[in-house]
Amino acid sequence: MATMKTRPESKITETENEENIEEVELTEEETQTALKSKEDDFISGLLQAAEDGMTDFREFKVIRGGKFYFSFRLHGLTEQESKDCRNKYTKYVKNRALGTKFADEVDTVKYHSSLIYHATADEDRRRLWDNRMVWKGLEQQGKPIINALDVIENTLLAGEKDRAIDVINDLSGFNSDDIEQVQANREETAKN
Repeated sequence: MATMKTRPESKITETENEENIEEVELTEEETQTALKSKEDDFISGLLQAAEDGMTDFREFKVIRGGKFYFSFRLHGLTEQESKDCRNKYTKYVKNRALGTKFADEVDTVKYHSSLIYHATADEDRRRLWDNRMVWKGLEQQGKPIINALDVIENTLLAGEKDRAIDVINDLSGFNSDDIEQVQANREETAKN
């Protein structure tokens, strides 16, 4: 016998609480049947979560002193993408005594610019960071541009980059402990 907590369909509300959950004693066979009936929901939820992670965008506006300059859309990053960005801009030192290497220093300026670059929507990345006309214009202003990260470093202020990183972290699931907050964020993103 297994105990399963269920929520009667008629009692589901927006403000669910423990009062809506009933404990039901089930045999092993009934437990397996109940789990199988929910399997499609689990699979659908997993597939939708995988898709939503890369399709949730949030617009980031660059506004200074009340003047709007430009905007771009950001999406969340996978753990691998974040790791790749960090590894690329981390200096490692080998410990000869132990025969292992460890992280010595992270170039946080390049690392944050790399996160912003990879989290920017493809169309916006081409329009802004990879745009050769922008590169040429910045070079004419005396700013050395070697790659797209240099564009980010020369156009966004430090605080703007920090706010963009906060948006990326939020979209990547780092700031989503509260399910109600996640739903509110999705609704706000849908409005924008």
